[in-house]
Amino acid sequence: MAGEYRKDIHPGLHVAIVLKKDQRTGKLTHGIVGSLLTKAPYHSRGIKVRLVDGQVGRVHAIESRND
Repeated sequence: MAGEYRKDIHPGLHVAIVLKKDQRTGKLTHGIVGSLLTKAPYHSRGIKVRLVDGQVGRVHAIESRND
C-alpha cells in the first residue's frame, strides 16, 4: 500500500482513497488531492486527505498519470 508517508503526497496528485463509509468494503474513490489532513509524517492506515471535490478519506494508492 502506498500513501502511508506524508512526504509522498502533495496537492494535485492523483490518488485512490477509501472513504470512511467504505472502510468495511474497501471501495476505492479516485480523485485529485486538494489538501492533506494528517499532520504526522507516517500513518499505518494511510494519510488522510481532502480531494478537490471535498471528499475525505485515507490514501490507499498513488496513481500514475500521463496527462
